Amino acid sequence: MEACGATRHTFYVLDTNVLIHDPNALLNFEEHHVIIPMTVLEELDKLKSGKTSTAADCRQAIRLIDQTLADAPPELVESGVPIQRGKLGPHGTLAILMDKAPLAAHCLPNDLNDNKIINQLCQLQIRHPDNRIALVSKDINMRLKARACGIDAADYHTDQLLDDINLLARGYHQIEGSFWERASKVETRQLTGQTLHDVQLTDNLPALHINDFIIDDQGFIGQVKAVEGAHLQLLDMHQEPLMHQEAWGLRPRDIFQALALHALLDPDIHLVNLTGAAGSGKTILALAAAIEQTMVSKTYRRIIATRSTQGLDEDIGFLPGTEKEKMEPWLGAITDNLEALHMDDECTHGSVEYILDRVPLQFKSLNYIRGRSFQQSFILIDESQNLTPHQIKTIITRAGAGSKVVCLGNLAQIDTPYLNATSSGLTYLTECFKDFPHGVHIHLQGVPRSVLAEYAETHL
Repeated sequence: MEACGATRHTFYVLDTNVLIHDPNALLNFEEHHVIIPMTVLEELDKLKSGKTSTAADCRQAIRLIDQTLADAPPELVESGVPIQRGKLGPHGTLAILMDKAPLAAHCLPNDLNDNKIINQLCQLQIRHPDNRIALVSKDINMRLKARACGIDAADYHTDQLLDDINLLARGYHQIEGSFWERASKVETRQLTGQTLHDVQLTDNLPALHINDFIIDDQGFIGQVKAVEGAHLQLLDMHQEPLMHQEAWGLRPRDIFQALALHALLDPDIHLVNLTGAAGSGKTILALAAAIEQTMVSKTYRRIIATRSTQGLDEDIGFLPGTEKEKMEPWLGAITDNLEALHMDDECTHGSVEYILDRVPLQFKSLNYIRGRSFQQSFILIDESQNLTPHQIKTIITRAGAGSKVVCLGNLAQIDTPYLNATSSGLTYLTECFKDFPHGVHIHLQGVPRSVLAEYAETHL
């Protein structure tokens, strides 16, 4: 890790949580030099065993490190092995920071692994005063301690596509007044059961993407089917039939729920992201659409329900019973909404038991989804705001032919310590798929659960 001449290099030192968050992180620093402390390798080794998602991510990170270092001799491993990037050749290096050398001075007590790493970085900075040493960690407290010791520290932002969560698309655009006043030219044509408008706009709208909805104050609702600059192709969505949709006896309460239900029932839409506050109807809409399409229209053969819950990976093994019985306590939101769908029945409990017996509804742990392929399945992922971008990718790629994935989440309620609204996998998924012609994102508004819930959401 010697500097070449007067050239100033940047050495990025990766913390354990970065490699768990993204096992491929070491490939994302372009021409810069990446360092992994021996202490981080030891932590990965302790966490690699088991069937948890964390263990799987650790194993993947270790395999990539091993593949990159290959058969390099020890002195090259310590100084830096070129990172091969396919046909582009080597860009940057990967090195292991050994902890065999005694530390001349401690910036922090050497009793914690985080402190050991920071102390090693202080020594590294002393040995390479002309280079920049930067710690990359998802742990804000470790970053603060590193900065206090004079070491640059930053969060891992490679898979963070937004700086402000308020910039996240809502899936629709509400237009003041009449939308048609913004059009300089309109051509309308009738297809089988559909009305399409080719619109040339006069004023620029906010960035529009395929399958976005446009809602104006005069009741017009259109869905964007194609975008070319200021030229739009819109599908006319009449408000009355949208509001009178029904899935397993459930009807939407507002236009946003109606748009969400339309996307959930559309066989041409393979991915639906529903965000919104607690009680906005995400789960009950998705569950009603899932049962409707497995029991009535037979579009899908089964429903697979899963969720991300902090502690689920570790705790599921200690709960008694089968996988389904172990998952049921964590999927109470699903059974609660089943009861809500049948609350008008003479025996709600009996109806729910009947549905659970007759509907091909499977509760799956996220651990069991890895490596699987689900064909003709309605895959329902609750609490997906707690997933990392890497975990989201792992689940979405499990969807086989004829399957639909529905991600539900509230970005204001993230329970995972190293995630926030901008780094959540749900945010990442929404941004990456905004131009996907078979995907729809809707941010639900309001809290129709109850007057009490609505007041609590706005005042507490």
